[in-house]
Amino acid sequence: MAATAVRYLRSVGAPTATEPFDALPRPDLRAVGDDERLPVEAAEFRRVLGHFATGVTVVTAYDEDGPAGFACQSFASLSLDPPLVAFMVARTSTTWPRIARAGSFCVNVLGAHQGELCRGFAVSGADKFAGVAHTAAPVTGSPLLEGVPAWIDCTIQTVHTGGDHLIVVGRVAALGAADEGAPLLFHRGKFGRLRD
Repeated sequence: MAATAVRYLRSVGAPTATEPFDALPRPDLRAVGDDERLPVEAAEFRRVLGHFATGVTVVTAYDEDGPAGFACQSFASLSLDPPLVAFMVARTSTTWPRIARAGSFCVNVLGAHQGELCRGFAVSGADKFAGVAHTAAPVTGSPLLEGVPAWIDCTIQTVHTGGDHLIVVGRVAALGAADEGAPLLFHRGKFGRLRD
């Protein structure tokens, strides 16, 4: 299936080779005046938005220092023509600069059985790939985690600022999915799964 997707994307002119994306220097955080702050507390903002259930992914890349990755629930499809996806990452992320330097990434969509894997990629400073089996995604070579029900191999198209986060748009170069497997969900601070 991956080979078919790659052939199709090449036939419609989607890039299949990567050029490093220059994300440095990072833009400075914009100072926010007291008169323009939202009239809500951060804790209340998180509590209310936590009612929106999301899937969970691990975004990975491979740079000169080896594999890099982080857990990400703010991922979405963006465009069919051209094929684009997007994810949001905190400006304070220490993994993002490595992904930016790589110029490409793989979105690993986690299955219901992969909560512990997600937790491992949610910590900062640890060797997140210790004991994690992975192969190279077919176009970019980004880490494709073993056992994920779906994956999307991308090159970085553009990056936009969004408050204290960056909005990363990726152009899909290849993708694949298993025919079975329930997704890992995140809702109100906890992992969950679909019920039939």
